[in-house]
Amino acid sequence: MTKSNNLKREFQVKDHAVSQETFRLIFNHNLELYQTVPTPSPENLPKYYESQDYISHTHQGRNLFEKVYGLIRAIAIKRKIKLIDSFALKGRRLLDYGCGTGDFLQACSKNGWDIVGVEPNPGARKIANSKTENRIHTETILDQLADNSIDVITLWHVLEHIPDYDAIISKFSRILAHDGRILVAVPNYNSYDAEYYKEYWAAFDVPRHLWHFSKTSISKIFQNHGYSICKIHPMKFDSYYVSLLSEKYKGGKMKYFSALYRGWLSNQKARRSGEYSSLIYVLKPISD
Repeated sequence: MTKSNNLKREFQVKDHAVSQETFRLIFNHNLELYQTVPTPSPENLPKYYESQDYISHTHQGRNLFEKVYGLIRAIAIKRKIKLIDSFALKGRRLLDYGCGTGDFLQACSKNGWDIVGVEPNPGARKIANSKTENRIHTETILDQLADNSIDVITLWHVLEHIPDYDAIISKFSRILAHDGRILVAVPNYNSYDAEYYKEYWAAFDVPRHLWHFSKTSISKIFQNHGYSICKIHPMKFDSYYVSLLSEKYKGGKMKYFSALYRGWLSNQKARRSGEYSSLIYVLKPISD
């Protein structure tokens, strides 16, 4: 494995957010990732997203926690745009896969990017379209886009939700420009906060998260499709957010000081190991 950790090769995790059901995480030694088992059927999976507490599909700050989340999200969006603006690409057309309520795409559009979005959730898609002049579609848009027509493809905490990620990556390969980039942000089970909270780690988020990645697993998966990792960037805010939810799942309430300490400690340890709570992988075609 990428590094030694204290997670078992098979263990149980509860869906604390919605159903209260228990699922197993099983380690795939070949790809060095965990898989959520059983996998909900396509017909049943949407019900696990039916919660007003699923923040990525809401744009309302109903309480202090969500207001702080919204503020941090605004800062994170600015950093994401700065990152994609740093690429020396010929074009400026961007596809955001799993765009939620569209805040990132709205900001990209204001910064001169020609945007296309994919969002399966009807409610989130409606909100996103109100912000982006109806530039958000269902997944079928991928088959309609021209070859090599997209310069940047982004998946912000989305890859872990996709049942058949190989099929989607194959579609990306057709539409991505020859000098294009794919950005993938996912939780990292090799982080300190994952090792500390174990089965209570909120970023497992079963069964919505079907897959659980490490640096090695991302490298292997995309190498199979002809991509290599050219850069990895930390998402330092995630350790605090995840630790806060993990404290709630573990003890029944949000322990703010404990969460802040664990989030801070996770980032401190990651300064040496590189194993932050969540990571952004910048991938390029191996032929580039």
